[in-house]
Amino acid sequence: MSEYRIEKDSLGEVQVPANAYWGAQTQRAVNNFPITGLRPYPAFVWAMAAIKRAAAEVNSDLGLFQDKMVGERKVSAAEIAQSIMDATDEVLAGQWAGQFVVDPIQAGAGTSHNMNVNEVVANRANEMLGYAIEDPKKPVHPNDHVNMAQSTNDTIPTAIRLGCLWRLDELLATLDELVAALRAKAAEFDGVVKSGRTHLQDAVPVRLGQEFGAYARAVERDRAKIAEAAEGLRRLGIGGTATGTGLNAHPEYHARMVQKLGELTGLVLYESDDLFESMQSMGDPVYFSGALRTLAQDLTRVANDFRLLSSGPSTGLDEIRLPAVQPGSSIMPGKVNPVLAEMLNMAMFQVMGNDLTVMMAGQAGQLELNVMMPIIAYNLFQSMDVIINAVNAFTTKCVVGVRANEEKATGWLAKNAILVTALNPVIGYQKGAEVAKEAMKSSRTVREVVIEKGYLTGEEADRLLNVHNLTEGGIQK
Repeated sequence: MSEYRIEKDSLGEVQVPANAYWGAQTQRAVNNFPITGLRPYPAFVWAMAAIKRAAAEVNSDLGLFQDKMVGERKVSAAEIAQSIMDATDEVLAGQWAGQFVVDPIQAGAGTSHNMNVNEVVANRANEMLGYAIEDPKKPVHPNDHVNMAQSTNDTIPTAIRLGCLWRLDELLATLDELVAALRAKAAEFDGVVKSGRTHLQDAVPVRLGQEFGAYARAVERDRAKIAEAAEGLRRLGIGGTATGTGLNAHPEYHARMVQKLGELTGLVLYESDDLFESMQSMGDPVYFSGALRTLAQDLTRVANDFRLLSSGPSTGLDEIRLPAVQPGSSIMPGKVNPVLAEMLNMAMFQVMGNDLTVMMAGQAGQLELNVMMPIIAYNLFQSMDVIINAVNAFTTKCVVGVRANEEKATGWLAKNAILVTALNPVIGYQKGAEVAKEAMKSSRTVREVVIEKGYLTGEEADRLLNVHNLTEGGIQK
């Protein structure tokens, strides 16, 4: 058996691997774009397959397929439509993943990815109808049938939206689990009073539980931003075809496609109120990417705090202890590093970099089309994948196992001269500054100095410097 078969397109003949389901246009893209060695994310393949599946059913219902004579055999319109639906059902189920081979950095707009899907579905549909892949007389054509009433220019932006929505619930659930873990730690650590820090310098007391509760609230708010931004992705421009006019698509095609895609995917979807805008603008994906970036910067901050609070242990803050999940050094025995927090940092840097790419690609649209959509798709899908996996690991392998080092936290607090702030309403700022300087200079406590100077009695100092009360706010009297 030959290692290759010959396929033809409008430019001529192309050698294609004999066992490949893709055809000439996909092979040209493989040859032309050996850029990263990466493949499309499953979300992109799934979303495109859903579009092809819906289109086959909608076009069939509209009576747009026609019977086709192949030699002496008549292949009915219904058979053609059903074979496409059956083939796309297989792709939706995760089959043939190895057949989607076009590099994420490819020809503009995503024509190569669109044709990869069209060709694979067409050849599998033909196979289901009893025709070999290498048979030159195959009834199902990738453009005429699988791509009927479609253009790369409306399928790719639709696939970007569907692909993001496909994993949205998983992403939100992942964040919910992190919020729950942080809230559990906030409750566990609520009795641990420690030194607050601003500018990385000593500040008035806080409870460790208050710090962790704030982390939980920040992630919770970022989750809400992501869910809100995703609403814009539900508005689909499928049916605009090449420029937004809907040329070569039935007048009912757009509305029927949105309804059918909703039925097939289980997603809440809406018709576009302006097909031209849906083709021109990547504003909704860019906005969604921005919400992911906002989460990423907050998670970066949380990871940084975990690393700082667990620093040492002998020469750092050491107020929390992170789970030891692996040795930390190839040369220093016994060293354990905050590897899950470090991983989260790197993951979120990737997401923030992806957002920059999405933003730059989003503004690169011209007139009726944004040709940078493939890189927008890849970066959005990667960001969601990275967030889901990184946050899951951070939650389960780090947050749930964090322990408070109460002895170290309260020890640092005892040395904190800034506790004098609570005395301002009673002795005034000027005397407070005097007490703080003396306490730091002599390595004594604020309580000792303020009593020695006669500004307060011991009973007054104990009442006013009750550190737990200080974390509740208000005016100490």
